[in-house]
Amino acid sequence: MLFLIGACKKHYPPAIAFYYWKTVFKLSPIEISTLENNQVKKLYIRYFDIDIDAKSNQPYPESTIHFEQKMNEFTIVPVVFIKNKVFLEKNCDITNLAKKTFNLIAEINTNNGISCDEIQIDCDWTLSSRDNYLKFISNFKKLSGKKLSATIRLHQIKYFEKTKIPSVDKGVLMYYNMGKIASDTINSIYDRNIANKYLGSLKNYPLSINMALPIFSWGIHIRDGKVIELINKLDINNLNNKSYFKVDGKNRIQVIQDNYTSGNFYKLGDIIKFEKITPDELIEMSSDLYENAKEMPEEIIFYDLDEFNIKKYENDIYKQVTSRF
Repeated sequence: MLFLIGACKKHYPPAIAFYYWKTVFKLSPIEISTLENNQVKKLYIRYFDIDIDAKSNQPYPESTIHFEQKMNEFTIVPVVFIKNKVFLEKNCDITNLAKKTFNLIAEINTNNGISCDEIQIDCDWTLSSRDNYLKFISNFKKLSGKKLSATIRLHQIKYFEKTKIPSVDKGVLMYYNMGKIASDTINSIYDRNIANKYLGSLKNYPLSINMALPIFSWGIHIRDGKVIELINKLDINNLNNKSYFKVDGKNRIQVIQDNYTSGNFYKLGDIIKFEKITPDELIEMSSDLYENAKEMPEEIIFYDLDEFNIKKYENDIYKQVTSRF
């Protein structure tokens, strides 16, 4: 008699990784402790952005990172954020852009004694910029000779036949910034109703992907019903002066007197809308992604590693999230 013995595939939760999105690389004791307690081995560090110069219409790097601290025990993945308008520029020399981008990454690595096996390109490309973007990815991969990953948005997952798939080794689904930054009640960072319109498409997406989840928050400054600015890392505790501010709903504060607070001018009648992600929402995200994913991700990358962000969560939240997979 022939016995067929089936082997069950063991379940391993995805590795925990973080994005680092500041212009100076220097970890605080709290940030180091978070990395150590969660056995983090990999950091995705934003090296620089690429924008278009208004006068020359040529791409240029900005906000280049400066390393004040070396973390040789981590695997470093350089990330370059390229604004979509760069690839909308008709006269942009894509081949030259790929070469200059790689050379600047290599220069930063050399100056800081960093060796990397992977590079990531972050760009929310559109149908209009698609061809230039895909050409850049192809040129950059050939030039670098390294593993290449790219960030992917939900709309690019659902409509991949139109937006196409970049020729990279791995995608990273940016599971946040789902809605328009507006004065209404919807959380623009995460809205489950919006996410559910796209989640079903994950099983059909041909590219292998990891997941990026948000741990950041911000304040939306509203005047006369219109958004006038986005305030990153806004501490709600700084708005507790009752002579200036009044709580107006669960996530809104009304300005009741003109004032300057933490470098921002608030006018009588202004509204500050807070958007954040709760621990329950992070777990909800991971459960929904698990239910819809075609395959288990190798990593969950949290955006972003900053003491301001991580102090809002219990240290075990990252393991709670990854354990859902």
